[in-house]
Amino acid sequence: MQPKHRNVLWEDYMHKSLMAGLSATALLLASASAASAATMEDIEAMDLSGQTLSIFGPWLTVDQEHFEAVIAPFVEATGANVEYSGSDSFEQQIVIDTQAGSAPNIAIFPQPGLAADLASRGLLTPLAEGTEQWLLDNYAAGQSWVDLGTYANAAGEEELYGFFYKVDVKSLVWYVPDNFADAGYDVPETMEELLELSEQIIADGGTPWCVGLGSGAATGWPATDWVEDLMLRLHEPDVYDGWVSNEIPFNDPRIVEAIELFGTFVQDDWVDGGAAAAASTDFRDSPGGLFAVPPRCYMHKQASFIPSFFPEGTEMGADVDFFYFPAFEEKDLGQPVMGAGTLFAITNENEAAHAFIEYLKTVEANEIWMAREGFLTPHTGVDLDAYSSAANRGQGEILVNADTFRFDASDLMPGAVGAGSFWTGMVNFVGGESAQSVADAIQTSWDALN
Repeated sequence: MQPKHRNVLWEDYMHKSLMAGLSATALLLASASAASAATMEDIEAMDLSGQTLSIFGPWLTVDQEHFEAVIAPFVEATGANVEYSGSDSFEQQIVIDTQAGSAPNIAIFPQPGLAADLASRGLLTPLAEGTEQWLLDNYAAGQSWVDLGTYANAAGEEELYGFFYKVDVKSLVWYVPDNFADAGYDVPETMEELLELSEQIIADGGTPWCVGLGSGAATGWPATDWVEDLMLRLHEPDVYDGWVSNEIPFNDPRIVEAIELFGTFVQDDWVDGGAAAAASTDFRDSPGGLFAVPPRCYMHKQASFIPSFFPEGTEMGADVDFFYFPAFEEKDLGQPVMGAGTLFAITNENEAAHAFIEYLKTVEANEIWMAREGFLTPHTGVDLDAYSSAANRGQGEILVNADTFRFDASDLMPGAVGAGSFWTGMVNFVGGESAQSVADAIQTSWDALN
């Protein structure tokens, strides 16, 4: 997706920098962008002494410590003064700050939707020329990342504003290797094999799945992740995109098909406790069936964060492991991955802001956090051995092997739908309503927003 017009702000800035004294930093930035490459040697050659770079994001406590470790080499290399501040009210505060003209130089957005909204109001600066090509060349499923970071500006023209850094994977299935070994089960590599394995477990007198949709006021969201992943395995990515934007109605037969396929996995015989238990069990408690003796279930689909709710002392890779939620072989849709991630956008342009985006492209800026915890990257140039654990490495491999990456759909939909009628609709579906009637109701709620 090529921007429809030149990056005027950046070109004007570069022109002024060159005319003011042929700034070495500006020249290096232009060179790095044009070459679609970024190395620490490029960063070390930039002199940003005396410049302050303010960064605002959602990361606090441990994540803030990790990010500050990433910042440190940039400060040492360039001489810039970098000030990071985090807030658990980031989404509200960044809107206030940008509208008041007091925005940080860079903002870190947990979701693309808010960044797209600010771009449409003219409150973001497009990224440097060459960044799109860099993403295509250096990120697995590069076009997906370009698309996720490209938004319409105030004139309705599309520009690349968002650079994704730190990604989460949701397309995972967790299992206990000893349970599989004792029963003689192999890890499935296709969706056809996964469905066959589920049926085999039932035939052997077991229960294939543990599912929990409970989450207090947010009950139902785990089911939306199932439907989103299944959408990417049933249909081309552009169908997913049309669904997210409602260009394809929620009650389109293709979306109903994905809901019905989810229903297969939560049939009474397929899920621990039956469908009623799935609807009422808290998602934090639902993996417990994997560790029961004998096991109450053999598989649990959930994102990379779920080990936080495993029994204390659970050893990854030994007591529990995971595999990629596989695609249909017959559909030939490659290896799609669904997840989430944070994006960096320039909210108050200065030289150091563009330089820091260049720094995030380096292998070093990724491997610093890889060696810690809570970080995955689609950067294909990193050494996967830099990950701090075998589990992180395995998830990183899934990410760099992805043919398509799509952001969590419910997070991109209007709140009244993605965090409202979609959640409740999935609970109603598991409770016995038809996929069609649930999809009709969700579409009605969307229509009511117009």
